[in-house]
Amino acid sequence: MTWFQKLAWTAVGITLIVIVLGAWVRLTGAGLGCPDWPGCYGMVTWPNSPGEIESANATWGHERPVEVGKAIREMVHRYAATFLGLILIVLTALAWKNRSDPDQMVWFPTAILALVIVQGIFGALTVTLLLKPAIVTTHLIGGMTTFSLLLWLALRSMPARAHKPTLPARTQFSAVLLAMAVLVSQIVLGGWVSTNYAALACPDFPTCLGEYWPQMDFREGFQLWRGIGYDYQGGVLDQSARAAIHFTHRIWAMVVVATFIWLFLRLWKVEDLRKPALLMMLVLTAQVLIGIYNIVGGLPLANAVAHNGVAALLLGTMIWILDKTRLRRAE
Repeated sequence: MTWFQKLAWTAVGITLIVIVLGAWVRLTGAGLGCPDWPGCYGMVTWPNSPGEIESANATWGHERPVEVGKAIREMVHRYAATFLGLILIVLTALAWKNRSDPDQMVWFPTAILALVIVQGIFGALTVTLLLKPAIVTTHLIGGMTTFSLLLWLALRSMPARAHKPTLPARTQFSAVLLAMAVLVSQIVLGGWVSTNYAALACPDFPTCLGEYWPQMDFREGFQLWRGIGYDYQGGVLDQSARAAIHFTHRIWAMVVVATFIWLFLRLWKVEDLRKPALLMMLVLTAQVLIGIYNIVGGLPLANAVAHNGVAALLLGTMIWILDKTRLRRAE
């Protein structure tokens, strides 16, 4: 395996870690653990000693008093994201160095690096705009997109198969793309649930507040942009708006399950796609069960963080299946 391939796979793993850390930060209320960016209370690390905490509170205490635990979680997430950026810089440099190789992709890692830079900008905006849901959700989408593109890059950087995918496998490419689109829509909805603190808007299952169709305010729940200056930590929506967001996520989950069952039945007919199809359904089942337990269990932290991580793994599984159904040249 070349250095480029090793770095590409390393970047995939680190991106997954960054996604999970981001969920951990958000779910523990540490999104504003550092009220400034890129430092934390004006420091490269975070205030720790009594003197540092006193000094930070003198400057920032009127906005956000120091909570060391939250500051640490936020900075660990930032450090991991910065490390990912450094790896992508090296990966892009290697691509340009080897650009004379006809098999070397240059524009792809360059585009991913540009995306990560944009991600950094959105990371700063999540702080300066006080966890505005549209910004935080976009930041989540960017993280999932980075993970998907890096996985696709890593898969494409590997040597071509000794044989081409069979014709039946290649005919499933469009079906896999359709299922991925349905899944991506659900991930976006899940991000909107999380950033609007609507995960427990319906604390029972399968009903919501004891009803199969509770009172819901979809217009308010899906208003994408509100005024500047609100502090969105903890959410600003009323119960009916949050219920609308949560319930929409539930309804679309049923669409995802139906679509994946349809795709599984198609993939099962192709012998070399049976194992990926089984893995897809296992990951989907785990994700559904984790989602249900988030509700009935009162959103336990480890379970809620896992819900984000398994969503990324399910998306990664679909990227892998997509790669197995695309036409690749033989070695």
